[in-house]
Amino acid sequence: MKRILLKLSGEALSNEGKRYDDFIINGIAEQVKRLVMGGFQVGIVIGGGNYWRGRSSENIDRTKADQIGMLATVMNCIYVSEMFRSCGIETEILTPFQCSTFTTLFSKDFAVKSLNEGKVVFFAGGTGHPYFSTDTGVLLRAIEVDADGIYLAKAIDGVYDSDPKKNPDAKKYDEVSIDEVIAKNLQVVDMTASILARDNKMPMWVFDLTEENSIINAVSGTFTGTKVTV
Repeated sequence: MKRILLKLSGEALSNEGKRYDDFIINGIAEQVKRLVMGGFQVGIVIGGGNYWRGRSSENIDRTKADQIGMLATVMNCIYVSEMFRSCGIETEILTPFQCSTFTTLFSKDFAVKSLNEGKVVFFAGGTGHPYFSTDTGVLLRAIEVDADGIYLAKAIDGVYDSDPKKNPDAKKYDEVSIDEVIAKNLQVVDMTASILARDNKMPMWVFDLTEENSIINAVSGTFTGTKVTV
């Protein structure tokens, strides 16, 4: 049995001005369903960028901006969870704070129980605290539930030594150590998350979500992205 966490950006769910693109989300759901049917246990963390990017605003307190961002991730998980359920996937949504009856309060025991039952578990609300990103949230949850690795679905096909949009000679890594990621600030995830990955030996795989069957390929080993080793 392999237990994995999948990290999706909020922007990955949207397209052409629409907050949610159901075609994209259904494609993700069908791939995850194949993984679950193949014996994988899948947890998912989703960012909130399709709703809110408050850190770029100077007109609101950082703590409040981060709280809005946490709620944005909850809304995304509720929506995507329902789309998954329409595809026949059982789900749970766990948050580090009470959301009335919308979600279930996170506990490691309940999360692991749900994963063992074959449910896809959405970890919403980040860490529950300001100043921590969903990057940190996905590392924290992966460590807590003893995941085997994290799969980072991005809008780029791997890790580069510089921004390939700005530098046409940027070098792509097929494999890179987390120590090099930290030393060179390669920004696979933020620095707090990178240190968590290093200290807890949590490998990561970075891949382009838009490629056909990208999640299946990344998890099954037919992989064209970057592996971050520990």
